[in-house]
Amino acid sequence: QVQLQESGPGLVKPSQTLSVTCTVSGGSITTDYYYWSWIRQPPGRGPQWMGAIASDGSIWYSPSLKSHTSISRDTSKNQFSLQLRSVTPEDTAVYYCAALKGLSTADEGYWGQGTQVTVSS
Repeated sequence: QVQLQESGPGLVKPSQTLSVTCTVSGGSITTDYYYWSWIRQPPGRGPQWMGAIASDGSIWYSPSLKSHTSISRDTSKNQFSLQLRSVTPEDTAVYYCAALKGLSTADEGYWGQGTQVTVSS
């Protein structure tokens, strides 16, 4: 069974870059057929799909976030990462990584427990 664990900074100042990493066990980000995804859930709102990287390295982004989001991976560590540039307090959310069968939060798969990131000065 695939297991995912997020690690993040907890607190980020406005205008800085938010970086979150997902460590995968029980599966391979280069051979298992999943969309290795990033999802966030702001307070009081539903989950928002942010982007994903496939096993072949192809990357997709949410159009609304594409201009200041980057997804990358470290295959030697079986990790993938999210960077969100020029953050504002509206980027405060629980950030989840997931291994999904499609490019939607409704698709089946495995989720990490999530990591809270707060954007505040």
